[in-house]
Amino acid sequence: MCEQIRDDLRVAYDANAAARDGAAISDWKAEERGRFLAQLKKEKKTRLLEIGAGPGRDGVFFRENGLSVVCTDLSPAMVDLCRNKGLEAHVMDLLDLDFPAQSFEGVFALNCLLHVPKSEIRAVLAAIRDLLEPSGIFYMGVYGGKDFEGIWQYDHHEPKRFFALYTDRGMRALVSEFFELFYFRRIGLEGPGTVHFQSMMLRNRGPVERPSDH
Repeated sequence: MCEQIRDDLRVAYDANAAARDGAAISDWKAEERGRFLAQLKKEKKTRLLEIGAGPGRDGVFFRENGLSVVCTDLSPAMVDLCRNKGLEAHVMDLLDLDFPAQSFEGVFALNCLLHVPKSEIRAVLAAIRDLLEPSGIFYMGVYGGKDFEGIWQYDHHEPKRFFALYTDRGMRALVSEFFELFYFRRIGLEGPGTVHFQSMMLRNRGPVERPSDH
């Protein structure tokens, strides 16, 4: 990730860590989180990586529901909040998820991959795929519905954050390059910017087979 984008995101999220820690979860986010938990339970999957874990609210939820959870976040302040809740947590960039291949049965990423530049998102999705066991499942939730890349003028954080958004069609095509998309829900939102929420569950199809040199 571009150094300036990464540094601005870290500053913005460090500054808002305490406020986010005290905020209640939106009903629609809780519903989608619960839907993903139900799918994990149905498939008897227990090893979960949460990317962009924030203050650890979702990590605690998954742990309390019987999962073994590892959290990552770009913000050291957020990682400290996760650790204070007893979660295993690491400061990691999305392009440097330092775990062995196939370490997890599930990955949860809520509103973090929308900060990845479009030139880098395929590398991030490939890295997530490689961290999942074969048939592992990945929850990806992002704002979208329009084609956009840049600093979001309506953002209330300082410095204002970088976002990369996709139309529904563009997002479906993107994730399908790496995963089997088996759940997609568009959730309408109120507020400026005319975007909605794209909630997805995806299945690992396994590593991409490369042609033989022979």
